[in-house]
Amino acid sequence: MLTTQYVPGAPNWLDLGAPDIDEAAAFYGAVFGWTFRSAGPDAGGYGFFQLDGKTVAGAGPLTEEGARPAWTVHFHTPDADALAKSVEQAGGTVRFGPCDVFTAGRLAGFTDPAGAEFAVWQPGGTPGLELVGATHALCWTELYTTDAAAAKMFYRSVFAWETVDKEMGADMVYTIASPHGTDPDGDAGHAGIMQKAPEGAADGPTPEWHPYFAVEDCDATVAKSTEHGATVVLPPVDAEGVGRLAMLRDPFGAVYSLITPSEG
Repeated sequence: MLTTQYVPGAPNWLDLGAPDIDEAAAFYGAVFGWTFRSAGPDAGGYGFFQLDGKTVAGAGPLTEEGARPAWTVHFHTPDADALAKSVEQAGGTVRFGPCDVFTAGRLAGFTDPAGAEFAVWQPGGTPGLELVGATHALCWTELYTTDAAAAKMFYRSVFAWETVDKEMGADMVYTIASPHGTDPDGDAGHAGIMQKAPEGAADGPTPEWHPYFAVEDCDATVAKSTEHGATVVLPPVDAEGVGRLAMLRDPFGAVYSLITPSEG
């Protein structure tokens, strides 16, 4: 369960890199009712997606060489510099930073050993997103990876996550992660790690983190998404005890998922 009471290792920021921010704002505005607010003339085109005046995500133009449109999940850290060293020691790489973002906080971007990109946010004046766990806001994060066992070891080393494995059918294991010292089998879970098929299989994204957004009607939101240019990666499907979920690519190719949570 995601909360704005951010602790080390928990997701505390999310942003979209897109080639056209105006078009991205139009798409997500149509699907989720978000509005876009610029961070100002010195922010290089970066700004904030908001819902009822609360920030639910950030968005900005693609700035890294070779970058592709994608959502980037950020995790809380009290020390971005120390965490960068932990990433390298665990076999990951530093893509950029650590660097200060005005007085808002300190930012760094990484790539895990399998190639999935993620980032960390060390809060300054901005603790993190202002709204999570609500309809049309971030409610879960998930890693698709070609080596789930290695990913679990890497992220446990870097963030000291607690993890628990859940059997999802005869041949699938889903790892749930939570911050250090919490119970991943309870309400503290914030991320899932899922094994994907070998490279070349037409089963969706390459190794990457992607967000889940809560919606009241998964099927209706999938229909609205495709109406405005998204493509379906995984059609709506029921997950027992979890809810009804789907995975899509936005008009630029960034992967995101939807979920209508189970009641009770």
